[in-house]
Amino acid sequence: MPRNKKGKRGSNRGSLRQEVLQLQLSAKATLQGKGTGGRNGVKGESGASDDDLASDVLSHYSSASESASVLEEGTGMEPVDEQTAQEETEDKLKQCIDNLMDKSAKTRLAALESLRQAFSSRLLYDFLLERRLTLSDCLERSLRKGGGEEQAAAASVCALLCVQLGGGDEGEEGFRMLRPVLSSILSDSCASVAARRSCATALGMCCYVSAAEDAEDLVKSLSHLENVFTSSYPNCEGALPATKAGTPGLHCAALQAWALLVTLCPASRLSTLLDIHLPKLQACLECSDVNYRIAVGETIALLFELGRDIDRDFQYDDSDALCEILKGLATDGNKHRAKNDRRKQRSIFREVLNYIENEDFTEEKIRFGVEGIYIDSWIRRRIYDAFKEVLESGVRHHLQYNQLLRDIFELGSPLILDASIKASRISRFEKHLYNSAAFKARTKLRNKVRDKRADVM
Repeated sequence: MPRNKKGKRGSNRGSLRQEVLQLQLSAKATLQGKGTGGRNGVKGESGASDDDLASDVLSHYSSASESASVLEEGTGMEPVDEQTAQEETEDKLKQCIDNLMDKSAKTRLAALESLRQAFSSRLLYDFLLERRLTLSDCLERSLRKGGGEEQAAAASVCALLCVQLGGGDEGEEGFRMLRPVLSSILSDSCASVAARRSCATALGMCCYVSAAEDAEDLVKSLSHLENVFTSSYPNCEGALPATKAGTPGLHCAALQAWALLVTLCPASRLSTLLDIHLPKLQACLECSDVNYRIAVGETIALLFELGRDIDRDFQYDDSDALCEILKGLATDGNKHRAKNDRRKQRSIFREVLNYIENEDFTEEKIRFGVEGIYIDSWIRRRIYDAFKEVLESGVRHHLQYNQLLRDIFELGSPLILDASIKASRISRFEKHLYNSAAFKARTKLRNKVRDKRADVM
């Protein structure tokens, strides 16, 4: 859509502000007129009292401030210049780093959560560059001495720290410090399942970002991840092992992290991995957990794609049996499974089957700002999904401004938007007010229609 209709957009903003102001004034007048009369106001056309309407309008203003994150508390709605806001954010982050050494586990957990939110939602390279050793040391302490919940949170922050620092010397230095403890927790069968799962994701991401060209670190990380998910492989008699609570999620995280690192392997090692893992993964398609089945199916498609990249005549010996299993999963209608699980499974396995039989991939476009990237292969999808899992809702912000992600997805340098484009954007608060006003108007209209239907009946 063209974004050059500034006059119309400006007039819409003006009318929106006027409408909100009128609603606010009418709400205040109603409250003053009714005093403390509670909900005894006269009902309007919608069936709601004027007092209710006034309280709804006033609630729009309070809800915007209540949704502020830990790092945004106390800023209010007053305009603050960018430098002041940056200084306030850095002061709070410094306090969070100090709190990582607090004796209270609750305080350390709150600090880790605040750091996770901050690292996900904004770029802090310059700030972290000066404090990377201190922060890495604090994270290592939490991983070694903390409980399961603290270990899981610390591992998540480790992954985000590597994404923030990028693939330079600083990121490699942090990864070499944290890799042994991440691998140790991942391999410890007595550790918390949630902590092991988080360490698997962090180990895959940190190795992908910081040790992409270090063959030794790559091989070690692949081996640690393999040792986890291969425990789901069938035994010598061909039967799948019994699953314990939480283990399918752990196997899923380890397999997805392993698949991410496999995209970095040279052709000579890929051939060996394909021969070893494809038959075993095919057997795992019969497992009982739907999410693990889906992860296995996507990994099989990824391995086929890598095999065809190194050899256009790549063939899998048991492809007929594999396709039969995939067809069954793509048309699975078992009623004992949840409806959403069945729908998700059928959709994914239709794509996997279509790729293996016809080498056809369903392309997807991810939009962010005025740009977008095309997900046109299983390799690209695995990379994007890995960053999305680590960065969560901040992935689009990092795609816009983080040079690491822009290099990986071949986006070039971050765009410098023209001032007119920035000025034409509607703030989050204005969007909130607009949506609230639209919802109120829609509710009134529907209530009028309902009243008419009641009269007819």
